[in-house]
Amino acid sequence: MPSGEPLRDNGEMTWKAPEIDRKSAPYIGDERTVLDGWLDYHRDTLLLKCAGLSDEQLKTASVDPSNLTLLGLVRHMTENEAWLCSLFTGEEAEGLYATEDSPEGDLDVAKADGPSDLEAFQAQVERSRAAAPHRVLDDLIDAEGESISLRGVYVHMIEEYARHNGHADLIRERIDGATGD
Repeated sequence: MPSGEPLRDNGEMTWKAPEIDRKSAPYIGDERTVLDGWLDYHRDTLLLKCAGLSDEQLKTASVDPSNLTLLGLVRHMTENEAWLCSLFTGEEAEGLYATEDSPEGDLDVAKADGPSDLEAFQAQVERSRAAAPHRVLDDLIDAEGESISLRGVYVHMIEEYARHNGHADLIRERIDGATGD
């Protein structure tokens, strides 16, 4: 993913989130192709909601008293992607933002860096994509003490993205009036 572009804003250099070329979600294909396609569609949709915005705009909260921001959603989904990858690989997911001391650290963007966080998201998505083909949809995975199929994990991730992309749509509309899926 490109790291975005510097812009001049009131004489100062500022950063702008890169544009995204979102692919259409597939309606035809085998089950794995459709699940991977819809997951990628939702990943790209989140990035599309961030495209063209400055670091400051990405940190703009939805509405008081909420601290929900587009950058917070990106960080939250980076954590979710790390969890997904850990289920594919069997390795423990390391939290990038949320910790025992700060369980909502992914949503705390006061000191966050938009370019770095968007790059971390894309890198984690690539790790998840690379690990996914090594498992089959019927594989049972232990997820926090509960046995679920990889198929169920895909559906959960698609649901997680879809829900948060709805939030992202409303936040983006508040920032600059842009609407759409």
